[in-house]
Amino acid sequence: MRAGLWTALGALAISAIAMPAVAQSDKTVANLKAAYIGESTASAKYAAYARKADQEGFGAAAALFRAASLAEKIHAANHKSELADLGVTDPKPGKYTATPGATAANIQDAFKGETYEKDVMYPKMIKEAEAEGQDGALRSFTYAIEAEKQHAVLYAAALKELATVKSKATYFVCPVCGSTYKGSAPTDCPVCARSKDEFIKVK
Repeated sequence: MRAGLWTALGALAISAIAMPAVAQSDKTVANLKAAYIGESTASAKYAAYARKADQEGFGAAAALFRAASLAEKIHAANHKSELADLGVTDPKPGKYTATPGATAANIQDAFKGETYEKDVMYPKMIKEAEAEGQDGALRSFTYAIEAEKQHAVLYAAALKELATVKSKATYFVCPVCGSTYKGSAPTDCPVCARSKDEFIKVK
């Protein structure tokens, strides 16, 4: 009886230790799902904004929207991969079904969205991933926030230039973290160290 009792108590102790580890990923899983929806929605929305900019003759803005759309697609894929590692294999992607407005309004909307992500959404998600010890999610969130910082700057500049510039532009997007650069890519990505030879060129 005593041996059986100790065996049972031992099993309970192990269970008690293991249970918090499972619960520890709760916030991270929820955050990854939300970020996946947000990034997949943004990717679709920016693709629609790019088509609108092309229609209005704003080639440079269209290229920026295409580059940002690709970056958000990369972020969504990263988040989805981390969800799979945490046992979530069928997350629901976001959709964009609205009709885009004028390009100036679309840039303002994009700037607002990127600012929220870099200043509010991802800092909170990063803090919670750190608290739960979820290094993979932390990396995915960090890749995203660094790109969103770049996008906010690029959208702010595009809005200032929109009234006078209808030229074309070229962007380079890192296939791993989504970092986005106008004109040329750095020798190595400062966020994830990926070589410039692997960057995706977007016009």
